[in-house]
Amino acid sequence: MKQRKNIFLIGFMGTGKSTIAKRLAEELFLEYVEVDKLISDRENKMITQIFKEQGETYFRDLETSLLEEIQQKTGQIVSCGGGAILRETNKRIMDENGIVVLLNASAETIYERVKHSKDRPLLNENMNLDYIKQLYDKRNPLYLQAAQIVIDTNGKTIEDLCDEIKRKVYI
Repeated sequence: MKQRKNIFLIGFMGTGKSTIAKRLAEELFLEYVEVDKLISDRENKMITQIFKEQGETYFRDLETSLLEEIQQKTGQIVSCGGGAILRETNKRIMDENGIVVLLNASAETIYERVKHSKDRPLLNENMNLDYIKQLYDKRNPLYLQAAQIVIDTNGKTIEDLCDEIKRKVYI
């Protein structure tokens, strides 16, 4: 496997980005980068706390700065936050510095995966299927525009998804 570009996993919350990125990094012996966790660690605050205290714009600025930093290295599997595609700058950084893989799932699957989560700032007051569908429908065109590869995660195992990504990225 000669490919050493960064692989950026994008998609709506609950599509499996973190889980898949971690496993893929282990399998490919690449560095694993979790954008939201790194921001949280650096700020010494939960993402929900950052949103609440400093606002979404502040968080998005941190996200962009981190993506700019990430682009300085190659050979990383990067799990991006669900809103990373909201800024054109972020989409450009990812596109120019790696392969952008969209993990997609149905709104119903997403709801089942996130319904007990307390660390999703955009869902904390709106944890219901209708709101998830509405936000998903708003963001999905941006995900599709940013993606070079699209992977459907519905009903697939972590192993199956990692194998599918490796096939599509490396062949």
